[in-house]
Amino acid sequence: VWIAAAKLEESQNHDDIVDKIVEKAVKSLLKHDAVVTRDQWLQEAEAAEHAGAPQTASALARHTVGLGVDPEDRQRTWADDARGALSRNAVATARAILGSALAAFPHKKSLWHQAVELERKRGSAESLDEVLAAACERLPRAEVFWLLRAKERWLANEIDKARQILTEAFAANPDSESVWLAAAKLEWETGEVERARVLLQRARERASTDRVYMKSALLERENKCFKDALALIEEGIKKHPEFPKLYMMGGQIYSEDLEKTKTSLDRARKFYERGLHECPTCVTLWILASRLEEKASVYVATNTARAGVTKARSLLELARLKNARNPQLWVEAIRLERRAGNDKLATTLMARALQECPSSGLLLAENITTSPRVEQKSKSADAIKRCPDDPMVIAAVASLFASERKNEKARKWFDRAVVLDSDLGDSWAKYYAFEQDVGTKEQRSKVKERCIAAEPSHGELWCSMVKQMANRQKSVGENLELVAQHILQQKQGTLN
Repeated sequence: VWIAAAKLEESQNHDDIVDKIVEKAVKSLLKHDAVVTRDQWLQEAEAAEHAGAPQTASALARHTVGLGVDPEDRQRTWADDARGALSRNAVATARAILGSALAAFPHKKSLWHQAVELERKRGSAESLDEVLAAACERLPRAEVFWLLRAKERWLANEIDKARQILTEAFAANPDSESVWLAAAKLEWETGEVERARVLLQRARERASTDRVYMKSALLERENKCFKDALALIEEGIKKHPEFPKLYMMGGQIYSEDLEKTKTSLDRARKFYERGLHECPTCVTLWILASRLEEKASVYVATNTARAGVTKARSLLELARLKNARNPQLWVEAIRLERRAGNDKLATTLMARALQECPSSGLLLAENITTSPRVEQKSKSADAIKRCPDDPMVIAAVASLFASERKNEKARKWFDRAVVLDSDLGDSWAKYYAFEQDVGTKEQRSKVKERCIAAEPSHGELWCSMVKQMANRQKSVGENLELVAQHILQQKQGTLN
């Protein structure tokens, strides 16, 4: 009767009366010892919401969620209750439960994260901003909420509002690397390069971390101020000699951005040598150094391609001695031999690699892709047996199905790969390339939307293309198109 009355008032838009009725109902039933358990009340709340009465549902949850819960169990119980309600599509009920939890535990970061996720997935832009604003007010030293709020305003094209939020974040976190870098990124990506430069200069004074130096040098490199970029790299190396990305960028400026001369080659080598001396366990540095030697003939006409391959091979052998059981180094060595036309040696290296790293998804996927056609099925079966949930293996098997025109199977396996690791850009690009080849416009759009939502940031091919200077300002969707097109071109080249 009470709940029916509350629903009636809600239908008449008397929201203030709804809360009073529910409060009175709970008190009255408790006073008369009516046996209504907490779980029953929450079930009634969800039922009311599903019947189209979200205000009644919220009021029921607020006034009954604490009944019979021990004080020490409240946070955990309420968090579980909210997750349960949300899983049953009772958004207003979950929101009310979290509201009660946050009122009791206003400084619990995990609860704020849960509330933010609820609004991000099921709320509006306004409700998300309200929750983030409240989180920033309650936990001003938690940088993540400031950054999320600024990012949401930026994505909504409210640049001045994003700047204001970051200014407030500075006041609360004056020495925060993340806040400085976010402010610089905002200016950088909205074309305000001078503002970004000034912010990064201040960041180097207030929070002179390795990442601040890296981003400072990257800004100059992107704007083709290579001399300034190299000066910042040297300054950063003096303060952070064990940060490998500074050596990588220095080597890449000389090897990729400047004119290809013997001087550029020697200076790039020097950067990689210094980096490997300080960071001998950095696999990416070893790979960059070996690729530089492989292409040395491009810089110096007297150098032969064969001599470059020999030097690159030696570097990779040394790298494997210093970094045993590393699949990336094995794959690089195998690919070096394939590029040089030494297929037999590549096959031998693959066998040795799989002995040393028998459960490497990277190696097993490479083995599937590069094996002769007649062996690919058996290699796939072996890989799945060894690594049944490795996204690289699953994507390689999906590609095999696609090559056999088993499109439904391929789609199912590509989907599984991106679910297993949504941060792996290579899987998304292969999936999208597949849909571009055989799928409908709707299927392509669906994959693209999911990829944009996932914002992948890893993957060998993905990173190698996305991090190229020409592509740094592209959106996730644009990069997906770019990498997928590259995959399709490679496939066409193989077929030809």
